[in-house]
Amino acid sequence: MNYILGRRRLWVFDFDGTLSRIVPDRHDAVLDPGCEKMLHILQGSPWNRVAVISSRALDDVVPRVPFPGLIVGGGSGLEWALPGGFRASPDRDEQELLEANRKSLRSLLREIAAVPGVEVEDKGWSVAVHYRNASPRSFRRRTSLLQRLRNCPGIKVYRGHEVVEVQLVRGGSKAAGLRRLCRLIDWKYFPDSLYYAGDDENDATAMKWVLRHSGTAVVVGNRIAVPRALCVESPAELASVVRSFSRTVAGENRMQADRVACG
Repeated sequence: MNYILGRRRLWVFDFDGTLSRIVPDRHDAVLDPGCEKMLHILQGSPWNRVAVISSRALDDVVPRVPFPGLIVGGGSGLEWALPGGFRASPDRDEQELLEANRKSLRSLLREIAAVPGVEVEDKGWSVAVHYRNASPRSFRRRTSLLQRLRNCPGIKVYRGHEVVEVQLVRGGSKAAGLRRLCRLIDWKYFPDSLYYAGDDENDATAMKWVLRHSGTAVVVGNRIAVPRALCVESPAELASVVRSFSRTVAGENRMQADRVACG
């Protein structure tokens, strides 16, 4: 009973660049050791619910964060895997919109993929255009094609670390994904009940929503600027900050429970 009286918090973390360092080959991305320990600690408290959200496909990100009871979102939160085996996915209308947008972008994406050193990755609900290995001589051509992509109707393009993420359906931002999660788990947010950490433009949409609801947002690295968000340099520093903050919250909850018990 005392646990229920404590403050509950929803902790949500992006994966690449937030819980995992950016690596040359995205297939090699793994949890930072400090972040792995941090997730274990957060999961160990009955006051916490913990989620990881990624633009990766759900089946790609789930095995990278193998924690029982963890909530995992793929496709920037269009899909969620909840404890107990339940999975939530977009409806048929969004599936049809996805296919229509794929068809309309097919020719342009082929042009982009033909630029030397550029790789187009199909993530299911989005497409990532990686250009870290592109030749500097292709800069003007690459920039022109990406601008054409940004001008296409019905999609949204977010900038990441030497990559652009093309969301193929409406509601494909991480802000929309976070709102979807809150509905799925019936989260009743109150001041200081939401915590979000990320590192790119798509994460910034979720951070702004969290801050508007009196939560805490943390930017990892220096690729984006979000007013009123905390800033840390790396996943390791994020782990340290979160562990310190969670200890403070746990202490406040114990004090509150003790006051109720003594009353």
